[in-house]
Amino acid sequence: MAGTRMSPPSNPRPSKHPRPRVGLALAGGGPLGAVYEIGALCALEEALPGVDFNALDGCVGVSAGGFVAAGLANGMTPRQLCASFIQNEGPPEDIIQPGLFVSPAWGEIAGRLASLPRLLAHAGLEYAFQRQSLLALLERLGRALPTGLFSNAPLQARLQALLSRPGRSDDFRKLRRPLVIVATDLDSGAAAPFGLPGWDAVPVSQAVAASAALPGLFPPVAINGRWYVDGALKKTLHARVLLDLGLDLLLCLNPLVPFDAGRPGAGRHRVLGGAIPQLVQGGLPVVLSQTFRSLIHSRLEIGLKGYEASHPGTDILLFEPDHRDPEMFLANTFGYAGRRAMAEHAYQQTRADLRSRRGELRSRLARLGLALDEAALDDPARRLLPRGRGHKPRGTRAGYTLRRLDEVLSDLDRLLAARGVV
Repeated sequence: MAGTRMSPPSNPRPSKHPRPRVGLALAGGGPLGAVYEIGALCALEEALPGVDFNALDGCVGVSAGGFVAAGLANGMTPRQLCASFIQNEGPPEDIIQPGLFVSPAWGEIAGRLASLPRLLAHAGLEYAFQRQSLLALLERLGRALPTGLFSNAPLQARLQALLSRPGRSDDFRKLRRPLVIVATDLDSGAAAPFGLPGWDAVPVSQAVAASAALPGLFPPVAINGRWYVDGALKKTLHARVLLDLGLDLLLCLNPLVPFDAGRPGAGRHRVLGGAIPQLVQGGLPVVLSQTFRSLIHSRLEIGLKGYEASHPGTDILLFEPDHRDPEMFLANTFGYAGRRAMAEHAYQQTRADLRSRRGELRSRLARLGLALDEAALDDPARRLLPRGRGHKPRGTRAGYTLRRLDEVLSDLDRLLAARGVV
């Protein structure tokens, strides 16, 4: 999982605080985007003992990242989020069942269908007397289509119950640490940073539902007479709301990356059950997935370059899946059968990414008074989830040694490139 390496600040400055001010920006990516972020956060929590993910100086979440951010801001550790969302273990009030995401939006569907007779009558009259084109008539009938197939009400209700437990809060204003959940105003296209002053009277659970309302899958969410949809429509990370707080370190997690089938190491990948040499052979779903990922990732890259220029005193570290990883690319973004395997995969690949970048990270973290727990990183027995019955350990000690050698050589290559040697 090769996280994108951001350049160190052009004008590094020592931290002005007794401890570094650390923020976290979480992008979207559907339910499995949340699975990736939880697995990656569990790896980061182990590797960065000086960072308390429940006492961050600011956290911003978009879409699925908003769900994870809300949990962290309410004192749920990454491991507790894993138990709640992935393992479905712990107190019943904390468990987020997969079915909450796929409850049909019967109210939205029924309301739209009820309007169909009236729309058909108007379309018939316009065609008979105004000679409207068939395309114009079909456009009018399109108003009868539901704006989302699945209801976000069950998830919002469960999240409200989870955040209302003792020691937690569904009120932005009562949280101990800054939390921002970004949605998009459907009628203006403007970002809605719920949690900031003037935007903090909205319940956290409602803001999360609005931020995750991907058009076509979930209906827009009504808040104070306005309609809101997925926050990722405007930006991928919305990290500037945290950078303006004067952070020393910003950790960014982005679950969705385009797949690079041509890079060394990509290997043969499988789409729809068969090995294919090129993504186009996967048909429309794979082509659309690659297109969508490429668009949001290019926007992310532009945004990160802008953040470097506007906030040169903040170290920015991005963690995301390896672009050559077919397992992450071909995972069903809204599926759940493999969520345990994908969480473990994200956890292990983030650990591998940290090991491969340790030389770079040592110096950058040391400037902030932080350090990697290298003993934890080098422990081959560490897992996110317990092994199932009958599970045979994958690989051998020799295989692990070869992987470690590859990670060290990759790190050396990065250091030499940074110094202009290669």
